[in-house]
Amino acid sequence: MRKFVLAALGGTVAGVLATTQLAAPLIAQEQKHDSSVYEQLDLFGDVFERIRQQYVEDVDSKELIQAAINGMLTSLDPHSSYLPPDDFSDMQEQTRGEFGGLGIEVTTEDGFVKVVTPMDETPAAAAGIEPGDFITAVDGESLQGLPLDQAVEKMRGPVGSEIVITIVRDGQTEPFDVSLVRDTIKVTAVRSRTVSGHTIVLRVTTFNDQTYPGVQAELAKRVEELGGMDNVNGIVLDLRNNPGGLLTQAIKVSDAFLEQGEIVSTRGRNEQDNERYNAVPGDLAEGKPIVVLINAGSASASEIVAGALQDHKRAIVVGTKSFGKGSVQTVVPVRNEGAMRLTTARYYTPSGRSIQALGVSPDIVVEQPRVDPQTTPEDAETGSSVRSESSLRGILSNDSMTEEERQQLEADRALVEETARLRQEDYQLAYAVDILRGLSVVESR
Repeated sequence: MRKFVLAALGGTVAGVLATTQLAAPLIAQEQKHDSSVYEQLDLFGDVFERIRQQYVEDVDSKELIQAAINGMLTSLDPHSSYLPPDDFSDMQEQTRGEFGGLGIEVTTEDGFVKVVTPMDETPAAAAGIEPGDFITAVDGESLQGLPLDQAVEKMRGPVGSEIVITIVRDGQTEPFDVSLVRDTIKVTAVRSRTVSGHTIVLRVTTFNDQTYPGVQAELAKRVEELGGMDNVNGIVLDLRNNPGGLLTQAIKVSDAFLEQGEIVSTRGRNEQDNERYNAVPGDLAEGKPIVVLINAGSASASEIVAGALQDHKRAIVVGTKSFGKGSVQTVVPVRNEGAMRLTTARYYTPSGRSIQALGVSPDIVVEQPRVDPQTTPEDAETGSSVRSESSLRGILSNDSMTEEERQQLEADRALVEETARLRQEDYQLAYAVDILRGLSVVESR
């Protein structure tokens, strides 16, 4: 017994010694790391004090510290930043759906301010600003190298005031100036219309607190106008130029058209940032076919919805490759009523793919042709004057149809011609409508 105890004790002591021998260098390494961090913080304090005392002009200590904090965050990735109290308040207003400005979503790329998307019915959209444009100057003052928040600050101003921004656009040999007037931006998250008689178009411009209720209300309104879901041949979910927004709203909108399965998952450095969101039974569209429209201005929450519906084969995705923002930002309020926006996770579509920097690839690539200003409506409709048998005098009558069948044929033909006219206004949308009509025809047969 004694020998067994000693052996056991000896083993225990050996274990303690081994643990101590392994832990000693780890503890020393951690202490060295802490010492290095404190040395760097001392360095920061020395630099800060030297600036305060010797810079050529007086500096505001509060602004200096905020700039240092923002520099620390923006060095991580383009979407992490410090939000001073006014910016934090503006961000909260945007999620509620009303704010002042130009109506333009921007990011940074290689030190330049890049347009993610102009918002519908805003000064930026009216001025023809496009996704992918670079804003190089504001009122003649260069933005190159400025932190994003400072560049955005230069574009803000009183409602009604004028601003001139300089644009560099792919395909244009020279930069050009665009004059805009700042306005109060009232974001209508969801609008709807019926095209070609039986297709419902849901235009989703952002993902804020109004988005999911808006999808519910607008879809219900259009279905009622058509006399029930039996008279709907499909739904176009238009997410073009939608810069994203609230993750919770993207999940709800995806869930609105899915009966089951994963919608999105998030994976971060910490366990608490790992989440998996699943759909619950119930499809607002009652199984009707869906086409999702995306383009380079579709980002973040838009990509979550497009990716979820695409992976579950619930929708056909049409358009061009999306923006490719596959990261999640957490907004953490900090002292002095400001906030810190920090990237905490990546999100993944149901198939497990990350779209970070890759975007969602459409099932059918459809470019939106740029309108030639030299083209007139008459030029676009030259095909409508082609002669046919029905335009000849003294033709034989068609005896194979009743009057009712003839009227139905004319009504169907009118819907097809409406879509043809829609191509002049919005080629991508017309393409989506044609897909849904084709699916409807196949199903009816």
